[in-house]
Amino acid sequence: MKVLVTGSAGRVGRAIYIKLMREYEVVGLDKTPCSTADFVGDIRDSDLLNEAVEGIDVVVHTAALHAPHVGLVDEDMFQFVNVEATKQLALAGVQAGVKHFVFTSTTALYGHASTPSGRAGWITEHTVPQPKSAYHRSKILAEQALHTISTEHSLPVTVLQMSRCFPEPADLMAIYRLTRGIDARDVATAHLCAIQKRLTGFRRFIISGATPFNRADCERLYQDAPAVIAEKCPDLVSAFKQRNWSLPKSLDRVYDSSAVRQQLQWQPTHDFNRVLEMLDTETAEVLPCIRGRSLP
Repeated sequence: MKVLVTGSAGRVGRAIYIKLMREYEVVGLDKTPCSTADFVGDIRDSDLLNEAVEGIDVVVHTAALHAPHVGLVDEDMFQFVNVEATKQLALAGVQAGVKHFVFTSTTALYGHASTPSGRAGWITEHTVPQPKSAYHRSKILAEQALHTISTEHSLPVTVLQMSRCFPEPADLMAIYRLTRGIDARDVATAHLCAIQKRLTGFRRFIISGATPFNRADCERLYQDAPAVIAEKCPDLVSAFKQRNWSLPKSLDRVYDSSAVRQQLQWQPTHDFNRVLEMLDTETAEVLPCIRGRSLP
């Protein structure tokens, strides 16, 4: 089987490319030349897309403008790159006989819905988004466009909404692995599971670390996070004490990834302990803690 990965020079795209190449023939497309970009060019180039999808069985689409681009490019550019180019790629795939389209999306699109007043938000695939930015709106529109294409052309489409996944201070990252964060390697494994299962129709899944919390904890997580963390994750509390780190006073959201774990048999393995290991081995995927800063 042959897989095309777009955005293959980026952190997440590269991780997906490397994970998939253990199982399949993989080609990458990115505007940045690198060892994982077999096609170099703009995702909006229709001739390039038609060439890239030739002979492809599965498309994994990670290429996009992201949150850091907000304020640097206008909303029209988000529409062109994140929405129109996604539609163009999917339709080119349909014409070329692609059997499955996997779209790398984001939990950020839930926006204001993630943080209700007075409690931590419990976010599932059924939460109605309340977007905050052009980025959020563009990812919602891209998902909606893929839903339409999936229905009209009987193309299996799997949307994987990944949670927070970028280098940041280790204490913050460790906490987020309990509630709203994920390792790029686990994101890559989720894409592999999606390809292996190839569920029919249009499917959407949240990709986030396995949480020790449940919906009933949300009010207390917002009001007294240290007490709930101590109850549900004492090992993390011990690790923080050893390093003289503070626990956050409040947590504002939890992303529930139970659906993907049940339906795709995916399991995240890079938990808060892996964050600490990366810090201790000076891995560039995690930043040192900021001295004198307390978690919110």
